[in-house]
Amino acid sequence: MSTTVKRPAESGRPDDARVRGTTPPPTTTPPRRRHGLRVGWMMTASGWSANQFSALLGAYRSGTGLSESAVTGLFAVYVVGLVPGLLIGGPLADRYGRRPVALIALGVNLLSTCLLMVGAATTGWLLPGRFLTGLGAGALLAAGSAWVKELSSPPFDLTASPGAAAKRSGMFVSAGFASGGLSAALIAQWAPDPLLTAYLPHLVLAVAAGAVALGAPESRPSQARPAAAAPASAEGTGAPPVAQAPFRRTRFWRAILPVAPWVFAAPTVGFVILPGLVDGGLTGWQTVYAGVATAVVPGAGLAVQLPARYLATRHRLATGVAGLLVIAVGFALAAPAAATEQPVLALAAAAVLGAGYGLTLSFGLTEVAALAPRAHLARLTSLFWTLAYTGMFTPYAITALSTTFGVPALLRAGALLAVLSCAAFVLLNRGERRPALTPRCPG
Repeated sequence: MSTTVKRPAESGRPDDARVRGTTPPPTTTPPRRRHGLRVGWMMTASGWSANQFSALLGAYRSGTGLSESAVTGLFAVYVVGLVPGLLIGGPLADRYGRRPVALIALGVNLLSTCLLMVGAATTGWLLPGRFLTGLGAGALLAAGSAWVKELSSPPFDLTASPGAAAKRSGMFVSAGFASGGLSAALIAQWAPDPLLTAYLPHLVLAVAAGAVALGAPESRPSQARPAAAAPASAEGTGAPPVAQAPFRRTRFWRAILPVAPWVFAAPTVGFVILPGLVDGGLTGWQTVYAGVATAVVPGAGLAVQLPARYLATRHRLATGVAGLLVIAVGFALAAPAAATEQPVLALAAAAVLGAGYGLTLSFGLTEVAALAPRAHLARLTSLFWTLAYTGMFTPYAITALSTTFGVPALLRAGALLAVLSCAAFVLLNRGERRPALTPRCPG
C-alpha cells in the first residue's frame, strides 16, 4: 500500500500546479514584443519626407520664383528616384536582410532632407534632394514594409492578426503623409525661413525612428524555410510551391495591376492639383490650405481602415472594388471644384479621394502579403509600391494637358477611367469567389 501511495510520478504533481497557475510555465511562449510597431516609425518618417515637400509647393512658387511646371516637375522627380529605390531595395532586402537595407535607406532619407534645406538658398540642390528623397523612400518602403509585416506576425508577434500585420506599414506611411504635410505648412506659414525650418521636424523624427528601430531583430526567413512556409501562408493547402507559383503569379497581376496605379493617382490630385486651383480665394492662407489638404487626404485613408477590414472579411475583392468606385466619385467631385474654384468643395473632393486611397492601399498590401512567398515578400511588395507610385505622375500629366483640354474635363475623364478600371478588375478576377484571406478579428 505504501509503495502505491508514494509513487514519484504522482507525489510532486508538477503538471497540476502549472494548471492551477501556482508555478509559472517555462519559457515555452515567447514574450509579447512589438518590434513591428517600433520599425513602423521608420515608415512614418518616409511618408513624412514625401509630403513635407508637397505642402510647400506654393511657397516654392512664390518664394523662389520657380514656374508651375518646374515645381510640378520637382514633385515628379520624387517618383523618378522612388522607382529604382523600390526595384533595387526589394531584392536586396530579400537577399541581405530587411534590417540593413531599411536602416541605410533611412540614412539616405535624412541626407535628402538636408539637401532640400540647402535648396532654400540654392535651388539647384532641390533636384538631387528630391531624387534622393524618392530613392531612400523607395528602398525603405520595400524593405521596411516586409520588415514591419514579418515582425508583426508569428513568431515575433503573436497578437496581431494577419490582415493587420499586412496593412500596418501602410498605416504608418499614411500617418507620415498626413503629419508631414500639415507640419510643414504650419511652419511655413508662421516660422522664419520657412523653406529651411519646415524640414527640421523630419530630421528629428528620422533620427528618433532610426534609434528606436536599432533594437529590432532581423526577420528575413532562412533559405530553408520559404518553400514550406509560402503555400501555407498564401493558400493553406500545403501543396508544393512549384505547382502553385504560376497560378499565384498570374493572380498577382490580375488583382494588383488594375488597382495599384490609382493608389497614388487619387491622393496626388487631392493635395497637389486641387490646392493650386482654388488658392485664388485664399489670399495669405494658401500654404496652410495646402497643408490641410495634405493632411485630409491620408487622414481619410486612415479613417477607412475599419470599413476596409470589414469589407475584406466579406469578399477578397470587395475592398479593391470599393476603393476604385470611391476614387471615381472623388474625381467626379473634383471636376466642379476645379471649375468653380471652391475651397470647401475641393477639400471634400480631396477627402473622398483620400478614402479611395486608403481602400486601394489596404487591398493591395493585404493581397501582396497573401500571395507572396516569404522569401520574395520584399521584392513583390516593392513591385506593388512601384506600380502604385506610377500614379504620382498624374499631377504632371494633368498640368501638361490642361492647356489643351482643361482641368475639369481631365478630372471627369479620370472618373470614367476609374470606373473602367473597376470593371476590368472585376472581369479579370471574376473567378475569385472565396472570402478574403484576412480573418475576422476575435471580438
